[in-house]
Parts: sequence; structure tokens; C-alpha cells
Amino acid sequence: MANDNSSSNMKHELSLLDGTMLVAGSMIGSGIFIVSADIIRNVGSAGWLIAVWLITGFMTLTAALSYGELSAMFPKAGGQYIYLKESYNKLVAFLYGWSFFAVIQTGTIAAVGVAFSKFTAYLIPAVSDENILFNIGSLKINAAQIVSIVLIFFLTYINTKGVKGGKLIQTTFTMTKLLSLFGLIIFGFIAFKADVWNANWADAWHMHKLNTDGTAATGDYIINAALGAIAIAMVGSIFSSDAWNSVTFVAGEMKNPKRDVALSMMFGTLIVTVIYVLANVVYTAVLPLNEIATAEKDRVAVTASTVIFGNIGTMIIAVMIMISTFGCNNGLILSGARVYYTMAKDGVFFKKTAELNKNSVPEFGLWIQAVVASLLCLSGKYGDLLDMISFVVVVFYVLTIAGVFILRAKRPDAERPYKALGYPLIPAIYILMGVAFCILLCVYKSDYVKYGLIIVLTGIPIYFISQRNVKTQQIE
Repeated sequence: MANDNSSSNMKHELSLLDGTMLVAGSMIGSGIFIVSADIIRNVGSAGWLIAVWLITGFMTLTAALSYGELSAMFPKAGGQYIYLKESYNKLVAFLYGWSFFAVIQTGTIAAVGVAFSKFTAYLIPAVSDENILFNIGSLKINAAQIVSIVLIFFLTYINTKGVKGGKLIQTTFTMTKLLSLFGLIIFGFIAFKADVWNANWADAWHMHKLNTDGTAATGDYIINAALGAIAIAMVGSIFSSDAWNSVTFVAGEMKNPKRDVALSMMFGTLIVTVIYVLANVVYTAVLPLNEIATAEKDRVAVTASTVIFGNIGTMIIAVMIMISTFGCNNGLILSGARVYYTMAKDGVFFKKTAELNKNSVPEFGLWIQAVVASLLCLSGKYGDLLDMISFVVVVFYVLTIAGVFILRAKRPDAERPYKALGYPLIPAIYILMGVAFCILLCVYKSDYVKYGLIIVLTGIPIYFISQRNVKTQQIE
């Protein structure tokens, strides 16, 4: 039971604009500024660089359009967890929720937090990850990790005060980063270098691997290896485009969830996809491919911004990324706790997580999320964890979208205020693309699959233990 200071119901305070800003703001973190270096090393050409972002954008948009039907059918907090439970069973839903808590959401929060710290170091060198503060055994704690933890706890605290503060930060920072990115794109086209563009696009579809020094590796890809290279390259772009479904987690706080959740996903993913593609076009307009591939610490946007704005470019992009990662983490923190809240309501998560505080938010869920994300920051292993996120995330997306077909068969007469656009073709396209992506990763990046599946499967005994405890409590 909730305590006397708790509210029993969430407040409906989020509008369509708030939902769209939550989607866009949660998607745009640090990835677009960094991952293109790794993509270009895998595909080796301007055409395929853009193609990877377009394929990812298309997948994301088709998924969002398919999720719209599910969000309208189940317009309450929990999002994907609810959809999986209704389509399959509580175990499948729990395995998603467990993975979400153990690595998907918390690992992303940790990675975005550390990215914020690393770029803050451009302005304040003392908070660099090279500034080791103290050692705990073999574990070295650096200033960037501490700043990232402070950021996580600060945003968590803000969000415990109610959804209004969280949505104000989200809308303000997302608007700012969208305008900043459009500014970078516009000034990038103004700084257009014809010789660089012509060189990059002269052989735009010649796919080959680039070495870490920017030189071409010997030999071209055969068809199977080419498909594998695309899948590996998409790991970064899929991570950069994830969290597009964050608005489904807060459906219980939307003013008109049956309509606005679906529209928020559609508008948010479309805006971000356009920005991502245009940003990468700008990279190829001002930087030779070998400079994209060899950008220091993969910071392609910093290298491009220096060309566009001169020496001050580094500071400009650092401020942009600080704004971007700050807003991104706020969206991730705000939405993530709603999944744990719904799981607790089902008796498969910490009981206290099912309580709302006096501000009508799941405060305990927010704080345990902050603790796990902070531990991942300190472990230094968040980067390794994120390598496997793309595989795990796409597996659950495929299962969820397959749920559209399952529910059409199981509940043909259920109310569907919004129906998946292009059904059955568009949902089927995503499922086929998602399965192909996962199979290619199984073949060419089996470690991503192995460790990702281990995290998912460890949830099985935890689930049955939780269910045994629930039954014991019911008997008592």
C-alpha cells in the first residue's frame, strides 16, 4: 500500500509537444556526434555512410508507426512492457523489463552521462576522464565519472519533484539542441568544400573496410561480408536512434494518450532521422573520408566543427553536446522509472517501486535507476554493455511489433483508436529487417549476441523467484 504522502494516480500533464520533445530529446544524445567514424571504417564510402543512417531511420520510423496501434490500445504507463505482456505473457514482458533495468536504460543513462562529462572537459579541463581522483583497489575513479554521477542524481532529483519540472527541462533543452543542430547543418553547407565533396562522392558506393589510420584495407567485401559490414555499422546508428519509444512509458501521464503517443513517436522519429541524415551529409561536405575515420576519439562533429567555425568550433560543439546529453539523460531518466513502476504493479519488481510519491511520480524507481546507472559509470564497463544493447533492443522490438499481428488474431474486436499505418506490410518490413540485422550480428559479432542473451536469460530465475514470493505472500 502507498503511504499517506503518496498519490495513487499519475497526473495527465504531457501534451503532444511534450511527447514529441521527449521522443526527439531522448533519441539525440552523443551518438550523432561520434558514431559516424566507426560506420565509415566499416563501409568505407560516403554513399554507404548515408545509406546506413537512412536504413536505420526507415527501420525506426516503421517501428514507430507500428507501435502507434499498441500505444492506442494500451494507453497507460509501462509502454513496451505492457505490449509484450498483452501479446505474449508476463515472463516475456519481465525479460524485457529486466534487460531494460539491467543494461538498456541504465547503461544508456551511464554512457550519455559520461559523454556529457567528457565534453564538459573541453570547457573545464579539471573534469577530464584523464584526471584520476582516487583508486579503489584496481578501480580508478576519474573526474568525468563523478561529474556524470552528479548529473544523473541531479536530474533524478528534479524528476522526483513531479512531471512538470522534468517536462520543462525536456522541452527547453530539446528545442535548444534541435536549433543548434540545424545551425550546425546550415553553417556546414555554407562551409561546403567542393573538392572534398567530389572526392568523397566520386566512388560513393564502393564498399570496403578502412583501417584505423584511414587507409583502405586490402580487398573488397564479398556479398555476405558486405551485409555483415552494414549490420556492424548499424550498431552505432541504432544506438543513436534508440529511445524513440520513450513516450510510450509515460502514456499514463499524457493528456490524450490514445492519439498523442502515436503522433509523438511519428513526429519525433521523423525529425531526428532528417537531422541525422543531414548532419552526415555535412560531414562528407567538409571532411575527407579518412579524416572522418580517424577523428580523435571518434569525435567527428568536433573535427567538422573546427573546419566550419575555426578554432572556436571545438567549444561550440562541446556546448552543443553538453546541451544534447543533458536533455537526453533527462528524457531517459523521466521515462525509465515508469517501466519499473508498472512491473512492480504486476508483482515482478521491488514492491516499493509501485508507490507514487506526493508529486505523483515513482520516486523509488527513479532512485534505484540512478544507483544502477551510477554503478555502471564507476565500473567503466558501460561501453562494453552498450555494444550488446543494439542486439537485445532489436530482438524485443521485433517481438513487440510481431505482437501487432498476434493481437489482431487474439482480439480482433478490441478497440483500436489508431491502426498501424500500412498494416500488414510496414510491420512485416520491420520484422524482416530486424531479424536480418540480428542474424548478421550472430554471424559477424557473436560476442554482442552472447553477452546480450546472457543478460536477458539471467532474468528467468529472477522471474520465477519473484512469482514464488508473490504466491507465498498471497497464502500468508
